[in-house]
Amino acid sequence: FPYIKIYADSHHEPGAFWLTGSQIFQMMRGVQESLAGRAAVLSMTSLAQAELAGASMTPLEIDPEALKEREKLRIPADVQGIFERIYRGSMPAIVSGRNTNSQIFYGSYLSTYIERDVKQLSDAIDSLKFLRFMTAAAARCSQMLNVAEIAQDADINQKQAKDWLQILETLGIIFYLHPYSNNLLKRLVKTPKLYFYDTGLVCHLTRWSSPEVLENGAMNGAVLENYVVSEIAKTYLNSGRQPYMYYYRDKDAKEIDVILEHDGILNPIEIKKTSNPGTELTRVFSLLDKASVPRGKGAVVCMKPKVGVIDRDNYIVPVWTI
Repeated sequence: FPYIKIYADSHHEPGAFWLTGSQIFQMMRGVQESLAGRAAVLSMTSLAQAELAGASMTPLEIDPEALKEREKLRIPADVQGIFERIYRGSMPAIVSGRNTNSQIFYGSYLSTYIERDVKQLSDAIDSLKFLRFMTAAAARCSQMLNVAEIAQDADINQKQAKDWLQILETLGIIFYLHPYSNNLLKRLVKTPKLYFYDTGLVCHLTRWSSPEVLENGAMNGAVLENYVVSEIAKTYLNSGRQPYMYYYRDKDAKEIDVILEHDGILNPIEIKKTSNPGTELTRVFSLLDKASVPRGKGAVVCMKPKVGVIDRDNYIVPVWTI
């Protein structure tokens, strides 16, 4: 790092060095100590479905022309195909075909990479309890965070659960969707929702045996939502942009799955495992009309095979086009 600093100070060539590595803590320590003000930090998640299609990464826009363009550049998939993607996950070793057995891969992944990096932070962590903790978290993907329940299932206290959730977030395993906040909107909940970047890891931890069983199982809606939310987030992160994503839920349990905030507007998004979305799914979007930020076009992300229109203000977005 000191040698890179010397080069950067004398040559002033942005992009001369690209540094990657799985040892995130050691790398960031070097960047912060030697390259402060000289380096841009980009988050690299597991692969996005757009990358697998060989398409350029552009943030999701709820715009008819942009959606039609995405439709041309993605690989179509029906319901079965989407759940195969969800179950397989998005780790390079899996999607490249180098590792054909996802169960063996994720078992090794948990016992090596995660345990190694986790124990850099705390040697006192019990590996079996940490695995139970991860399983408890995965079982609650796409749900409002309940630290007490996760701690109870993992047989740890709530402080440990909070600390371990922070470790998973730092490692890039999980992320949160925070509730949308606006002074003009009353009675909103304040608890974030929990998501994993890789649904293959979720399926491994929660022990689903196949994509078919998952598709018809009790978690199908939760893992589909997790997949869509993570894919939307990746479209921003892979473009070097911060995703300003939220969800809406009030104390009457009325909820909007995702809200994208950009350019002074709010785009509400509903996620459903349906092939025939109707206007009943978009009525909840009007809850945002009381906000100080204007509501833009909305969308239902679903299993419809083609981009379409629900009404003049809302679009149909197939899951595979994200």
